Amino acid sequence: QVQLVESGGGSVQAGGSLRLSCVVSGYTYSRICVAWFRQAPGKEREGVATIAADDSTTYPDSVKGRFTISKDNAKNTLYLQMTSLKPEDTAMYYCAVSVYGWCSYKTSDYGYWGQGTQVTVSS
Repeated sequence: QVQLVESGGGSVQAGGSLRLSCVVSGYTYSRICVAWFRQAPGKEREGVATIAADDSTTYPDSVKGRFTISKDNAKNTLYLQMTSLKPEDTAMYYCAVSVYGWCSYKTSDYGYWGQGTQVTVSS
């Protein structure tokens, strides 16, 4: 089975940093897109970063310049470096693997999801 396990979440004050990790087993990063999503209570799940097989990345305006996605194919590990965190970044963060060979922010394009790791940013 394909399994994704996130870690690295926690509580941090506004302006702080966190690095999330996602270990993927039973799947390869080659020629697919891997992404980070987040979901706050009462809100839709939204994509915050994607990275393709060629290591090209995308970010929505809400996190651009603050978040950095990267991956280590040899370790089958995905990372999300978050800096200058804001209270509005508070959410459950999920890593996901696309069932297609392209990147998007549509949850329906991702067939495999982790259990999530909580990020709480206080003011």
